[in-house]
Amino acid sequence: MPTLLVVHHTPSPTTQAMLEAVLTGARDDAIEGVDVVVRPALAATAVDVLAADGYLLGTPANIGYMSGALKHFFDGVYYPCLEATVNRPYALYVHGGSDTTGAVRSVETITTGLRWKRLREPLTVVGGLDAATREACWELGATVAASLMDT
Repeated sequence: MPTLLVVHHTPSPTTQAMLEAVLTGARDDAIEGVDVVVRPALAATAVDVLAADGYLLGTPANIGYMSGALKHFFDGVYYPCLEATVNRPYALYVHGGSDTTGAVRSVETITTGLRWKRLREPLTVVGGLDAATREACWELGATVAASLMDT
């Protein structure tokens, strides 16, 4: 069964709400045969990454960069997973108080080095969540999970 690994750092109510909406989409009843595994960024390991077929990453934007927790995740998995995970799909969601550009750029720099394949443009949210943003988070989770259904 294909596995979607969701690696997240959720220090705020907004990032928690984004994660919950992403997971609701990824676990939608219409998506069959995909195992969704959820790991906080500080707990996710190279074993988790190697066992997964695709990745959904979530982070706040902290002072123009991804969270330290997500950076710690990448530091731990980069070399052990470098060759074994080439071309695996990933997607990203980012929440920021005023800007998400640096956080997106930093994640994309690392995923480019890993040679992961971006499934779609990152979902970025500045400020609070509204119904449309929650729907976009749900759609992101559903899209990534559905992309693994035939793998």
